[in-house]
Amino acid sequence: MIRRMATDPIPQFPAGFLWGVSTSAHQIEGAADERERSVWDAFTAEPGRVKDGSTAAVACDHYHRYPEDVALLAALGVGAYRFSISWPRVNSPKGLDFYDRLVDELCAAGVRPVPTLFHWDLPVELDWLDRDTAARFAEYVSVVAERLGDRVGKWITLNEPAEHTLLGHALGTHAPGRKLLFDALPVAHHQLLAHGLAVRALRAAGARDIGIANSHGPTWPASPDQADVEAADFYDLLLNRLFADPLLLGRYPDGIGELMPGDVGSDLEIIAEPLDFYGVNYYAPTRVGAPQGTEIEFGGVSMPAELPFSVREIEGVPTTDFGWPVVPEALTELLTGFRERYGDRLPPVVITENGCSYEGIDDRQRIAYLDGHIRALHRAVAQGVDVRGYFVWSLLDNFEWAEGYARRFGLVHVDYRTLARTPKASYGWLRDVLRAQG
Repeated sequence: MIRRMATDPIPQFPAGFLWGVSTSAHQIEGAADERERSVWDAFTAEPGRVKDGSTAAVACDHYHRYPEDVALLAALGVGAYRFSISWPRVNSPKGLDFYDRLVDELCAAGVRPVPTLFHWDLPVELDWLDRDTAARFAEYVSVVAERLGDRVGKWITLNEPAEHTLLGHALGTHAPGRKLLFDALPVAHHQLLAHGLAVRALRAAGARDIGIANSHGPTWPASPDQADVEAADFYDLLLNRLFADPLLLGRYPDGIGELMPGDVGSDLEIIAEPLDFYGVNYYAPTRVGAPQGTEIEFGGVSMPAELPFSVREIEGVPTTDFGWPVVPEALTELLTGFRERYGDRLPPVVITENGCSYEGIDDRQRIAYLDGHIRALHRAVAQGVDVRGYFVWSLLDNFEWAEGYARRFGLVHVDYRTLARTPKASYGWLRDVLRAQG
């Protein structure tokens, strides 16, 4: 793989293709004492919730060191930086002052700011089980848009509502730590409703380039047996179609709508507000079979025995340090499958996250991972999928949620003792790729 990369340049993407990197507020900002508390602050304060016992109180201290980080972005040569805005920070006395400074710094460096308005750090007094949280979110979005809209053109409403529902409310491995299983479905609906209300709020503020960042990946049956195929189809419904169909088709998959709270028909009209782009966070496919009757640990997540499916290992492929399978061709499969499923209802696509966890500053495995996935993305473009951008996760090593600081996804190494930043080999590789793209 490395030998091929030395002689075989990354193919050219269409003119105007947007290259960027992503981060999130809670994972890098620190300065927890200068904002209100979030559900993640409450979660990490509970013993045993985070594997290394850490918190994001300091994280990468991006709040104070953002000029250094913007300089890293500029030197990398990316056209855009996807960051998230902390709702609890906006609610604090200094409000949006930090994001004002950050956006100004980005604009001065020639890097396009692409804020995500919710990346899991809900104010601690709010609850996604409560429908009113969607309306509160729209109010917060209006405040942000009024302050930053003169410099921000591209907006993302929510990050990965599927994971926030599943891990935070169904399985309890993320904040707020609930184990509701299928009683967590209202959380999914209220997040989707919040997205639709946010789109309307952004449009009212004059925004013209709005999307969402949904996580997706192909679901592969463990075998041709009917039980495995049915289990895989159900998993695909929960993790893919439940969060894409309402946005793109204006309806829930069969059998789901009646499980949702409120006037679902009227809500779907809001949820399906037209999008300017559809953000896809892709990491890996999932192999799924019939339930096996025992609780298993998979990818750092405990999967209860009572679920109507079981996640299985994908054999014969390399894995990241997180244990996630590395299957670049599945990204091509995902995107061409989305085009076939949604047709002209699918807006232009932006890969809003793609990345991997590996140790080391000479991170050749990360280079191989990114090389393979960028090529797989180009194959999807060559097959007619309208892809407009690609964002690497992540700029910096950071607080990796329930894993604490044990996983390193960054192009830039962070020494958590001194907070020194050191660009990795993958940073230099991506810089050279972007220069070649022109």
